[in-house]
Amino acid sequence: MKLSIFTVASPELDPERLAETAKQAGLHAIEWRYTEVPADVADQAPSFWGNNLCTISPSGGEAELERFKRATEAHGLTTLSVTPYLRAGDLEATEQVLKAAQYLGASVIRLGVPGYDRSKPFEQLFKQGREYLEAAEKLCVQYGVKGLVETHHVTIAASASAARRLVDGLNPNAIGVLYDPGNLVHEGFENYRMGMEILGPYLAHVHVKNAGWYPNGEAEDGSATWASDWKGLKVGSVPWRQVIADLVAVGYDGYLGVEDFSRQFTETADMLNHFADYIGGLLKELQPHV
Repeated sequence: MKLSIFTVASPELDPERLAETAKQAGLHAIEWRYTEVPADVADQAPSFWGNNLCTISPSGGEAELERFKRATEAHGLTTLSVTPYLRAGDLEATEQVLKAAQYLGASVIRLGVPGYDRSKPFEQLFKQGREYLEAAEKLCVQYGVKGLVETHHVTIAASASAARRLVDGLNPNAIGVLYDPGNLVHEGFENYRMGMEILGPYLAHVHVKNAGWYPNGEAEDGSATWASDWKGLKVGSVPWRQVIADLVAVGYDGYLGVEDFSRQFTETADMLNHFADYIGGLLKELQPHV
């Protein structure tokens, strides 16, 4: 297994500085965030989902892509992913992302998944998501880039089981699952190894972050209420040593991509060094010697 970073977690660094910092920390690849940064946040402090300086702007065209490509290659890194925020069903935007990924030499992109908020029945959302994935599969084959469904809370793919049901029967060389144990803390938790076994050939990528629950008052009927939030890699609910041992057990040999939202560290460089030391150390301990 190798280490990567999804640049949503490095908002204060431009692509050149991020690539340099990632290389110095010992990472191997970059997952570039891909979306338009709203003009009205340009004067705000850098933030994960706001003024993120490490984001490819789709409207920037080839010149924008070339800048990120040069930044990656200058430090001997790989562009692993172009990672957008696609809406399930938007094939035009999906093809645009695939073109960008092909230009950058990325092997995967993230696809859209319908959200679930109780306003529409699951079967309707599942049909919508499945029809989109079947069409996206053809595009992924055409461009030679795999499309990933992420296990993510508040979607119809919150668990490994739900994600497998959504992608089942599709070509695992074209469609896969991004397994995110940190997201499973919020919703969708299953035994880690069982979840990986359920995903089987669709297990294509893993994100690394952590989260935890805490008491948050009480409801109208007097029962306790709880809330979840992001935590540091070593202090949240995800036992990363166990997760990596399970990944080794099922034969996973892809990337572990950090996406740390805990704000444990104020500087991305410190966050990346901690990630490389902790997760990289677990890989050295738990991976069989090749």
